[in-house]
Amino acid sequence: MDKNLSFLGLCRKAGALAAGEVQAENALRNNRGHLLILAEDASDNTKKKFLSLAERRQVKSAVWKSKAELGGVLGSGEKAVL
Repeated sequence: MDKNLSFLGLCRKAGALAAGEVQAENALRNNRGHLLILAEDASDNTKKKFLSLAERRQVKSAVWKSKAELGGVLGSGEKAVL
């Protein structure tokens, strides 16, 4: 398994990861977000919304892996936004 994916799992267990659109949006709006990760196969509207929000909040962002891979490492269903 990719070490970066394993690290996301550890962050989730530590409570330092907002997974899913609602939690990620709340974290960004409350200035608790430090890095936005979007799934490669997220919808164009989701990408546009979150990339714009991250830019306004001056949060770095990356488009990486698929929704299934991101959700799988967290032990849940597909996740488009972290």
